[in-house]
Amino acid sequence: MTQQPTTDEILAFDALCPRLFSIAYRMLGTRADAEDVVQDAWLRWHGAEQAGVQSPEAWLVTVTTRLALDRLRTRKAERETYTGWWLPEPLVELDEHTPESAAELASDVSVALMWVLERLAPEERAAFLMRQVFDQDYADIAAMLNKSEASCRQLVHRAQARVQQERPRFEVPKDMHRDLLARFMQAAGNGDRAAMKAMMSDDVQLVADGGGKVNSFQHILHGAGRVAGVYWALENQNPSQVAYRAAVVNGEPGLLRYVAGKIESAQSFIVDDGRIVVVFIMRNPDKLTTIPQFI
Repeated sequence: MTQQPTTDEILAFDALCPRLFSIAYRMLGTRADAEDVVQDAWLRWHGAEQAGVQSPEAWLVTVTTRLALDRLRTRKAERETYTGWWLPEPLVELDEHTPESAAELASDVSVALMWVLERLAPEERAAFLMRQVFDQDYADIAAMLNKSEASCRQLVHRAQARVQQERPRFEVPKDMHRDLLARFMQAAGNGDRAAMKAMMSDDVQLVADGGGKVNSFQHILHGAGRVAGVYWALENQNPSQVAYRAAVVNGEPGLLRYVAGKIESAQSFIVDDGRIVVVFIMRNPDKLTTIPQFI
């Protein structure tokens, strides 16, 4: 007969659940995988000898990190055969002040960061997140990864260099980010190529993820003219059927796009020096199931 969890077990786990989800999502990039890891952590927590656990938080963070790392190693092989570019499943909120946002997006989980993290080796990703996002000591990271502290410092150093190289130079205030996207949304809805182009850097990039489920670009598009043309073409092919809605995508201002009333994509933007420098378009329908499907 399965032993029922105690009240103390449940309360300790529930208090840490948002943090565990944050770790697992940043490691894996999909809500379902993150939730599976958290569920596995719960099963191990329930089966552990509670009297021997000095710190429930340290125990659960370690277990969650190791479970996520094991799953990421498996997913890495799968993503090598993924059709096109792989982008994370977007965490979308229509109201940026909801409790879910506060819990899940307490620190940087932007699509831009997730895009860079995807290019790190699994252990580099884990070490970087534990140190730079969750502020763990190197001794704790070494215990989690079964490595020396010196090795963990090297992992973090390499990952940090890669992240700094690919991230924007300056952090843009959210109100400026939001205002730029509001103007871009209006221009895109009107099919105004010139206005869209004026809001992009000359060397803007567009990365799209269709996952082989819908048509998408198999390479990264470059140039304001080409990227603005993509938005114009969709509007031209579906007159009066394309609609945009402002949303919070992975903690930052973003857009949802609907075609004929149905969700078509979630979009995130890197803004630098007052212009859009990268557009991430998540079109794989498997990654849009938690977003309101109709407008």
